[in-house]
Amino acid sequence: MENELGTPSATIGPENGQVAEAWARIRGRLREEVGEVEYRSWLRQMTLAAIEGEEAVILLPTRFLRDWVRSHYGDRLRSLWSGESLGVRRVDIRVAPDSRPLEAPDAATPGSLSAGGLAEGGLAGAAPAPRATQATLALAEPASSPPRGAESRSDARSDWAAPLDPRFTFDSFVVGKPNEFAHACARRVAEKPASPGFNPLFLYGGVGLGKTHLMHSIAWAISFGGQRNVAYMSAEKFMYRFIAALRSQSTMEFKESLRSVDVLMIDDLQFLIGKDNTQEEFFHTFNALVDAGKQIVVSADKSPSDLSGLEDRLRTRLGCGMVADIHATTYELRISILQAKAQSAEVEVPSKVLEFLAHKITSNVRELEGALNRLIAHANLFGRPITLESAQEVLHDILRAHDRRVTIEEIQRKVAEHYNIRLTDMSSARRARNVARPRQVAMYLAKQLTSRSLPEIGRRFGNRDHTTVMHAVSRVAELMQADSTFAEDVELLRRMLEN
Repeated sequence: MENELGTPSATIGPENGQVAEAWARIRGRLREEVGEVEYRSWLRQMTLAAIEGEEAVILLPTRFLRDWVRSHYGDRLRSLWSGESLGVRRVDIRVAPDSRPLEAPDAATPGSLSAGGLAEGGLAGAAPAPRATQATLALAEPASSPPRGAESRSDARSDWAAPLDPRFTFDSFVVGKPNEFAHACARRVAEKPASPGFNPLFLYGGVGLGKTHLMHSIAWAISFGGQRNVAYMSAEKFMYRFIAALRSQSTMEFKESLRSVDVLMIDDLQFLIGKDNTQEEFFHTFNALVDAGKQIVVSADKSPSDLSGLEDRLRTRLGCGMVADIHATTYELRISILQAKAQSAEVEVPSKVLEFLAHKITSNVRELEGALNRLIAHANLFGRPITLESAQEVLHDILRAHDRRVTIEEIQRKVAEHYNIRLTDMSSARRARNVARPRQVAMYLAKQLTSRSLPEIGRRFGNRDHTTVMHAVSRVAELMQADSTFAEDVELLRRMLEN
């Protein structure tokens, strides 16, 4: 039996001209619908292997990417294939067994086809490709990608270690004053794992400031060349795997798997707070790896000393290496991040729009990038230029959430984070200079940025008298006049707090 193309219905290869043209049209439609950024991130590495009867077989380089495309774009792919009059009713998305997609530009129109199929990339079997390895994990390749050809040993850890995002590399990390120390420490660990004084490396900071980006960057750099085994996972996944091992009575296998790695990376350690058994297992794993000269990298939202709920022995071990914090972003850093993201997406965004976003969205980098991605997607979908007016219209919900008054509690929290002191120190009786000066800065900002009276501000700072607040305000003003560095620090805090 033959199908509409006059070839046996069992298998039609991608070299068939009509199939190649249909595949090019489908890729072009997807690119138009989802936008350039999303297409490059998730769909660029699709290849067509064959049409088997009524089923189109599409290959992707990793299991993670296969699952993502299958769940988010599977129905749309099936619909597009059904509209091509080739008798395709189903789409099977698989992991390519021994190949990696070519990186050539996609063919969006039939005009870019050669006699044997696509001129460059886009179809499986067009040319032999290097073997895909575990070091090249997860997502589609961005403009700034991890090193290619990185070989790594295949073992049981691949089933439970989290995949790495190839967008998160040192090349794509934008460095500024708030994160330069953490970035330098991460670079050092990537170049010389288990160096004295840098093991463990503990990164901490607020949500969306770049901790996970740095951890992935370290993992990519260390795994390049395949000389070291790197296991990256969240603290939550560590806990679930440990519980599963207890239930299945396979704790020895779990322990041996963890202790066999060269680098262990645990993200969001604060999720282990209150999980005593899991903390104890992590503590023993920590000791075993450090004693064996292996590197440990940990991230959390607070410094080890402020992670109340962790066992003291674990907290002290975490603090015995290098502790690096990531401060809230400055206006200048946010502008740099937006410029880098727009350049990576190859989209022209007016400087006024970037400045508007950097001024309005100050909470974290993740939300800032999300706003820019939404603007770019909207412009691509509707074919409209990005303007200040369109930004205000498209991002009205985000901007409304940020259009609020600054509170004294928020000022205290931001200042405490900036100066690396406890939030409780804002209302404590401690008079040490490293505590008193940040407290005075917080009082000064409360006077400048809120409508609260001096007595009310004093009550929020441990029931202090209004004259104490007056003294703090005048003292900070004097120091800002005499010390330009101090003045820049206070101005930075003001910009962080203002919307």
